[in-house]
Amino acid sequence: MGAWSSLRGWIGGLGLSRRVIVTYPILATVALLGIIQLVPYGRQHSNPPVTGEPAWATPETRDLMVRACYGCHSNEVDWPWYSNIAPLSWVITNHVDEARDEVNYSEFGSGHQEADDTIETILDGSMPPASYTLFGLHPEANLSDEERAALVSGLRATPGLDEEEHEDEDEDEEHDDDD
Repeated sequence: MGAWSSLRGWIGGLGLSRRVIVTYPILATVALLGIIQLVPYGRQHSNPPVTGEPAWATPETRDLMVRACYGCHSNEVDWPWYSNIAPLSWVITNHVDEARDEVNYSEFGSGHQEADDTIETILDGSMPPASYTLFGLHPEANLSDEERAALVSGLRATPGLDEEEHEDEDEDEEHDDDD
C-alpha cells in the first residue's frame, strides 16, 4: 500500500487527475495503432499460381490437406479480413511466408520443399500450430483422430510424401557416396 500511496501522491503533485491518467495512455495507444497502419508490409497478399501439386492418393487426402494445411502451405491462402490490420498483418504474412518456404503444396515438385516431413509433423502434433486455431480461429484445421489417421494413411500412399520412400533414397545416396 505504501508504494501505491507514494505514486498517488507523486501524481497528485503533478496536478494530474485520474481521468487524465487513464485517457492519455488510451489515446497514445490508439494513435500508435493508427500510425503503424502506414507501414506497408503485410497488406499486399499474393497467391501465386499453382505450378504443381502432389498426385494425391485419394480425393479425401486432398480434401483433408486443404482443410488442415492449405491455409498457410499453399498458394491458395484465404486471407482473412484481419490480415490487413497491422500488427496482425505483419505476423500473418510472416507466418505464411515461412510456411510456404518450408513446404508449399501448390509448388510441389519444385525440388526445394521439405514435404517428406509432412507425415512426421502431423503425427507429432506440431501442425497446425496452436496460434493458428487460437480463440476458435480456423476450426476446420483441427482434425479428429479418425481424420488424422485417414490423412496419414493417404499421405503414405501419395508419391513424394512417403517417409519410407525418402529413407530408402537417403540410404541409396549413402551407399553411392561410399563407392
